[in-house]
Amino acid sequence: MLDHLIKGVTVVDGSGGDSFVADVGIRDGRIAVVGAVTEEARTSEDAAGLVLAPGFVDPHTHYDAQLFWDPYATPSLNHGVTTVAGGNCGFTLAPLNPARPEDADYTRRMMSKVEGMSLVALEEGAPWSWHSFGEYLDALEGRIAVNAGFMVGHCALRRYVMGPDAVGGQPTQEQLAEMVALLDEAMEAGAWGLSTTQSSTHSDGDGRPVASRHAGPAELLALSRAVGEREGTQIEAIVAGCLDQFSDDEIDLFVEMSAAAGRPLNWNVLTIDAAVPERVPRQLAASERARKAGGRIVALTMPILTPMNMSLGTFCALNLIPGWGEILGLPVPERIEKLRDPDVRAGMLRRAESKEAGVFRRLADFGRYVIGDTYSAQNEGLTGRVVRDIAAERGQEPFECIVEICANDVMRTVLWPMPTDNDPGSWTLRQETWRHEDVLLGGSDAGAHLDRMCGAPYTTRFLGDCLRGRKLVTLEQAVKMLTDDPAQLFGLRGRGRIAEGFHADLVLFDPERIDAGKATLVHDLPGDSPRLDSKAIGITAVWVNGVESIRDDVVTGAVPGKVLRSGRDTRTVSTK
Repeated sequence: MLDHLIKGVTVVDGSGGDSFVADVGIRDGRIAVVGAVTEEARTSEDAAGLVLAPGFVDPHTHYDAQLFWDPYATPSLNHGVTTVAGGNCGFTLAPLNPARPEDADYTRRMMSKVEGMSLVALEEGAPWSWHSFGEYLDALEGRIAVNAGFMVGHCALRRYVMGPDAVGGQPTQEQLAEMVALLDEAMEAGAWGLSTTQSSTHSDGDGRPVASRHAGPAELLALSRAVGEREGTQIEAIVAGCLDQFSDDEIDLFVEMSAAAGRPLNWNVLTIDAAVPERVPRQLAASERARKAGGRIVALTMPILTPMNMSLGTFCALNLIPGWGEILGLPVPERIEKLRDPDVRAGMLRRAESKEAGVFRRLADFGRYVIGDTYSAQNEGLTGRVVRDIAAERGQEPFECIVEICANDVMRTVLWPMPTDNDPGSWTLRQETWRHEDVLLGGSDAGAHLDRMCGAPYTTRFLGDCLRGRKLVTLEQAVKMLTDDPAQLFGLRGRGRIAEGFHADLVLFDPERIDAGKATLVHDLPGDSPRLDSKAIGITAVWVNGVESIRDDVVTGAVPGKVLRSGRDTRTVSTK
């Protein structure tokens, strides 16, 4: 007897092939039958007119902490994501050296700063009961609603071995050997491989460059070689050039790391903008060179424009513009005084428009910003208005206008920058870029930057765009890009397709309605901390390992997710 039968549904199986109408039966967590089903089932539903797809795989999240207080990985699960890859960008909660209990506090403050997680939520919402990476994975086992796999972060490896010297120091040969052994131990326990960062935007809770930014090529290559010794592993890496264009040295490093491991290396995020046509070919040159050297470099790129809110009052992407952090980090009264100085503003704008600002140059067109929430009588009626219009009425420059509005609210004003790459040329370039064999959809950062952006709904918004919007790819191709493509990159065993014997990770949706709702601020984290959330539209149900986990955008309370461990749940995707 089947556990559940979905009757007369339009199956888009993840292969990229044509859709077809069939019955799909689930038994013991797997897809038991696809076709005309006569076998009895404990429960069934008529799904005529609906689409059944494999569960979506999000290749770049930061759910490492959130899963402890939110086992449903909301809102990703609501939007059909059944498998998440965590432990990215060099940042993980494990391993922690048992000889230094203070390392947990350092890690929490680093994650709060670099990934925009609530410090209160990190302190109150996770048990912090582990030391080894295996113990961290064990702490999640049996209590999550999504399937989750994790890289091990280079920063944690360095901190464990080198202590405070991890920031600024270089390991001895003995310490490097210990780091390699620690990485190997983590992979033996199930880590998917190594994640690392050398991005100039990544700083710890003390404002210093995070530990992995101090690693030299020899250290990175030694760790990469260790990745190649374990089954079902990967590398994820970030360098400064990910934000704009790689330097020759960065391309060399990526190529050497991937070739040394014999494993794919993925990075994020490839920003596609027709106003900078040279960026895409430069970034994908790394992939072309890697293939010739026996490696593979995969670029993640988002298929939607993710709205981000900004503020002159709290840490956000504006702080990452060169020279801005030192001003925006001042106490509020001093910050307001500085920002009201025309010479200071002029200097900030010069830095924001300079080549060194990289992709953050996109944030410097302040006339395009829209005013969000305001808090003072002086700003009444400004919510929803475009800054350019307000500035013209007041005879001010746009940035000057924003400063005055924010000062009235004591820097609490919410700002929404309108994207500069929403033009037809940029969408055509995206369509062309997605066809590249080393470009993968993803980069949501779900679980991070919680009150600043909400990338998790990219799956439903992309499908809605493909069905009723720009229609840049077919439904069948879009589903493959969200399911089988990332599953193949990670070597996921039995996931990413609707086929008999595969795990029953499934999404049932209405093709006439599927979409994502507007991002709204909610206060549902531990400590009443805020985050942006987005409702799923048109998702009828989501199954994880054959268990219904979402019905009509509401979690069922079931926790059927698995901690996916390298080797056991992932096969090796060799580049050689």
